[in-house]
Amino acid sequence: MPALLSAILFFRLLPRGFTNKHLRELMAQLLGLAPGHFTQGKMTYDLRLLRLHGLIERIPNSHRYEVTDFGFRVALLITRTYNRVLRPGHAAVHDTQPPAPIPLRKAFNKVDEVVTKLWKTGRLAA
Repeated sequence: MPALLSAILFFRLLPRGFTNKHLRELMAQLLGLAPGHFTQGKMTYDLRLLRLHGLIERIPNSHRYEVTDFGFRVALLITRTYNRVLRPGHAAVHDTQPPAPIPLRKAFNKVDEVVTKLWKTGRLAA
């Protein structure tokens, strides 16, 4: 999902929008795949989800899409959060060389304990 949101940020300022093919080619690059390995069907599915959630809209009388203002804000928030918080935090917590800062590791251990307790008592779905 972060790759898809990063990709629509790339197309935000295009005056004529983007097509399935344009987005599919960029997605393949972002995911490190050969262009043919990201299928048109998969891209159509992703475009439909983006459109239904209001992140993109279809340009009338065309097969092109544009990123909505809402879509731009959501994509920017999620990609920034992922790149600045989640990815480095995940690496710091799970990497033992060098160890994560003590407060971060303690906070993660506490969250892990609470989630495990909730799961064992049946209050949290598996």
